[in-house]
Amino acid sequence: MNYNLAVFALEFPWFFPLCAAGFGAIVGSFLNVVIYRMPLEKSIVTPGSHCACGKPIAWFDNIPVLSWFILRGKARCCGRPYAFRYAFVELLTAGLFLGCALRFGPEKALLGMLFLSCLVCATFIDLDHMIIPDVFTIGLGVAGVGLSFGFPALHGAAGEIPLLAHLRSGGTGLVGLLIGSGVVLWIALVAEAVLRKEAMGFGDVKFVGAVGAFCGWQGALFSIFGGAIVGTVWVALAWAWQKASGKKAPITPRVEDGQGAVTEQLALGVQVPFGPMLAVGAAIYFLGADIWFDAYLAQLAELF
Repeated sequence: MNYNLAVFALEFPWFFPLCAAGFGAIVGSFLNVVIYRMPLEKSIVTPGSHCACGKPIAWFDNIPVLSWFILRGKARCCGRPYAFRYAFVELLTAGLFLGCALRFGPEKALLGMLFLSCLVCATFIDLDHMIIPDVFTIGLGVAGVGLSFGFPALHGAAGEIPLLAHLRSGGTGLVGLLIGSGVVLWIALVAEAVLRKEAMGFGDVKFVGAVGAFCGWQGALFSIFGGAIVGTVWVALAWAWQKASGKKAPITPRVEDGQGAVTEQLALGVQVPFGPMLAVGAAIYFLGADIWFDAYLAQLAELF
């Protein structure tokens, strides 16, 4: 059976990545539900998908990505517009799943899909509500350590002596969690002492620990500094766009009714959530930046 699958994959190399992307779009549709309902403490299972007017959404109007374009962003039942963000989350998740399928073997690809799905949820919930639920910080960190012990491929330990592989992978996840959260905690404490106000939420501390559990301490470190670079570039572009256009720049959109978002004026003192930037850094590291960043750290260590 494995031989037949290998032959099939060689003859049709696009098939499994395409399936992964399609699966990602379906999962992205579910993530939209999680993103909207979880902060409101609503069930993510029941009721089924429904319009803001209260009417259930038919299955043929709930096809990931395609339905938004077919309906031109308007609900069939009442004509009310709904945000492109729903389709964007589905497209984003499809792209992330495709990246996992192209880069990793089946085991690590599935683990990566779980990890990246949680990053997507944490990102948009933090943008909407300036919080990251514990399930995506503490829960994700515990799951990361547990999966590290159970699946050595997560940290590249597969192929070694079984017991040692599990222990080494689990140790990598545990160290990543501790170092990742510890580094951010110290950064937050120092920044708070200098600025004399809270510079970073404790949720970010726990979130980077979760990243470390899946990516190791190197990934946690990259998430912190890579996220800071992403955030700096994003804020600079938003500020420049605002000055050039004279319009308000989106900073912390908050979903009011599941059908769009509110924007705020970009200005000094405006709180910008750091969680999405950390998530972007973590995703970049997990999907490819680990190769050169780990090599850079190894070369740096040789100097000392």
